[in-house]
Amino acid sequence: MRWIRHLAAGARARRWFPQATLDAIHAAISASERRHRGEICFAIENTMPWRDLARGHSARQRAHEVFAQLRVWDTQANSGVLIYVLLAERAIEIVADRGIAARVEQGEWQGLCDRMRERFAAADYEGGAIEGVNAVSDILAKHFPADGSARGNELSDAPVML
Repeated sequence: MRWIRHLAAGARARRWFPQATLDAIHAAISASERRHRGEICFAIENTMPWRDLARGHSARQRAHEVFAQLRVWDTQANSGVLIYVLLAERAIEIVADRGIAARVEQGEWQGLCDRMRERFAAADYEGGAIEGVNAVSDILAKHFPADGSARGNELSDAPVML
């Protein structure tokens, strides 16, 4: 059944995340990162690579692969957070770098994923994505507040379509 979901996924990403929605997510990430010293990365994938499906990888395992692939772990304060959306499985995973993961319980991330999933189920992809970005930003602002110092943008704010 899992293979069928991936085969049938087609081009959902562009239908559910058109350019206007991607631009809104980009703007939300850019605005949010002025509030904290963290970095947010938003990645959307239609289907998991076949090799990962064949190996029985979960959406969570794939999110960890994407976290590494996009170098979200490579931030100065170890405060990168990946919001990963796997459309074929309607899965949402949040992977946080060790600096923030040590301060935030997994249940808090899971609650955020659940709220996003509810919005997506109601076909509100833009609203769900922006709610997710803002909630991650709130968490980062609490644990890594902006300190007024100038800093570069370590990761692109633009959503990544895999």
